[in-house]
Amino acid sequence: MTLKNIRMELAMTPAEALAQLRDDELLALVVRRQEEALGALYDRYGRLVYAIALRITGDRQTTEEVVQDVFQNVWQSAAGFQAGVGSVSSWLMSIARHRAIDATRSRRERARMREQELTPEMPLVAEGPGPEDEVVQRLLREQVQTALRELPPGQRQAIELAYYGGLTRVEIAESLGEPVGTVKTRLRLGLLKLKNLLGDL
Repeated sequence: MTLKNIRMELAMTPAEALAQLRDDELLALVVRRQEEALGALYDRYGRLVYAIALRITGDRQTTEEVVQDVFQNVWQSAAGFQAGVGSVSSWLMSIARHRAIDATRSRRERARMREQELTPEMPLVAEGPGPEDEVVQRLLREQVQTALRELPPGQRQAIELAYYGGLTRVEIAESLGEPVGTVKTRLRLGLLKLKNLLGDL
């Protein structure tokens, strides 16, 4: 079904028609190269993607580049989204996290190269965590991600928005269109289940 058909059936403006569609329906329109659908996804999730990227990069200019990169990626790879694996919002958050981390690493690498060019006589000193620390951190992340997948979708989404997205309970409620009390309950129950799943970790 095209956007034109949806408008004719519902007698709505393009923006109103798109606002009524589910995320997966918008993605289907993106696959068909409907730019308005990508715009609707941006309107729906752009703020969330920005918040996640800013939390990771700590830099507004880099964050803006990441946001553009995320939605460019959506435009190019919408057909690869697998609805059975997770929600569109989780997929977007995952892309945002990865792109923001990549951008941060790239920025650090450029800074490192500039330092090296400015002071070639200075010996390079390893900074930050060593290889063992990185392995431990990666294993911890994998364990947490595995535990998150065990949670009901509503609890997992609320926790991801809070801890990866950096959103407050009120912002999560607005993003999901749920009452604040529901969000608080999902967070509390989800964290309790995570605590049981992760044990002493």
